[in-house]
Amino acid sequence: MKILILGAGRVGASVAASLVSERNDITVIDTDPLQLRQLADKLDLRTVAGNGTHPPVLEQAGAEDADMLIAAAARDETNLVACQIAARMFNVPTRIARVRAPEFQNHPEITGEGGFYVDYLICPEQTVTDYISKLIEFPGALQVLEFAGGRVSLIAVRAYSGGPLVSRHIRDLRAAHPDVDMRIVAIFRNDRPVRPEGDTKIEPGDEVFLLAPSNHIRTALSDLRRNDEPVRRVMIAGGGNIGLRLARHLGTAYQVKVIEGNRTRCNYLATQLPTSTLILHGDSTDETLLAEEGVAEMDLFVALTSDDETNIMSCMLARRIGARRTIALINRQAYADLVEGSRIDIAIVPSQTTIGQLLTHVRRGDVVSVHSLRRGAAEALELIAHGDPKSSKVVGRRIEEIDLPRGATIGAIVRSLDGEPLPLEPVRGRAAPRFEVVMAHHDTEIRSGDHVIVFVDNKRTIPKIEKSFQVNVGFF
Repeated sequence: MKILILGAGRVGASVAASLVSERNDITVIDTDPLQLRQLADKLDLRTVAGNGTHPPVLEQAGAEDADMLIAAAARDETNLVACQIAARMFNVPTRIARVRAPEFQNHPEITGEGGFYVDYLICPEQTVTDYISKLIEFPGALQVLEFAGGRVSLIAVRAYSGGPLVSRHIRDLRAAHPDVDMRIVAIFRNDRPVRPEGDTKIEPGDEVFLLAPSNHIRTALSDLRRNDEPVRRVMIAGGGNIGLRLARHLGTAYQVKVIEGNRTRCNYLATQLPTSTLILHGDSTDETLLAEEGVAEMDLFVALTSDDETNIMSCMLARRIGARRTIALINRQAYADLVEGSRIDIAIVPSQTTIGQLLTHVRRGDVVSVHSLRRGAAEALELIAHGDPKSSKVVGRRIEEIDLPRGATIGAIVRSLDGEPLPLEPVRGRAAPRFEVVMAHHDTEIRSGDHVIVFVDNKRTIPKIEKSFQVNVGFF
């Protein structure tokens, strides 16, 4: 696939690295020649220096025969205008824009056909906010990801000594909860994948990925960890876009304190957040301030400033003083790998939380959602099976008959019981279609229309999986 990426910043560079590794033809456009040179030294791609809203620059980048434009520049306006020009002058089939301002996100008449011609809007700040919100809702989880419109969830959790199923075999999972169908789809031990079989023993320290119906997630968590106390008190370092969104989401259901270093921004936050949210003007790396404001009593300390070092240091200080759990936003992946699991429980790399949304539109076949796992090394995909046994390699076949590459596991199937396609958004004004969640076993048969959730521990095998779910041309 020929893809143009506008912007060589953190998001653009991360997207380029992921897509280049899958043998796509990538061209990156940016106004900064130095950033482009650094990117070209690391990755096998083309670069074009210039303004991506100028038609000659897009033409030089190859917009005339491009399959997709991903506009990920720093300014919303630049991304929107680039999509409009790509659509109207070069007829680029798929156009994706990164935007920050909610004013654009809430008005599809501005961004869609007749406006800026954007096919898909992506907001990294909202994606990160949603990601953290799930971690607050399910304390103890490393990741909580939803599929099939929230009907199924994949959780990543660190197995702790004392968990009911830790140091026991996977086959004991069903015996412990005969009425709850769940499945372990992957285990990573010392950063190496361990194939989950019935006689595989879960060891303390294992990173376990488990699929279950969303209403059974808490049961799954309790099997692998000691009971984690619910989060009630949250301190947020940084009142920027993500800090504001998170504090607003938590609202009055939690006791929230926000530390912000800019006094003008503090005044603005006070107008945007509930009166129960305490806004503090100060430095989040000030140990005295943290102690005086009761960080030792916090269930969760979240560092969301724009500076990696500040986030790392404030989390380490908060944990030393007594905060029960810490989460840091870290843009540099190398930093995140170094500090996660020490005094910082979870290090979130924003570009990695966003990449899945983009990959959803790059993957071949009918892909509903993609989630990047383990800093992009693994993926979980939701694909819709189409066709019949003659036109499809998966429909009408038991899972044991499907030629899946090593490291790929079909974990669950979400199936409509009414013959209607499953809606991915809440249904209003009529009864929602009935569905069932089927945890995949070797003899489970896949039907046309099934939403199939696949875990992949090696991204190099994804093209083979995509090919398996594509139907013969004659089907259409």
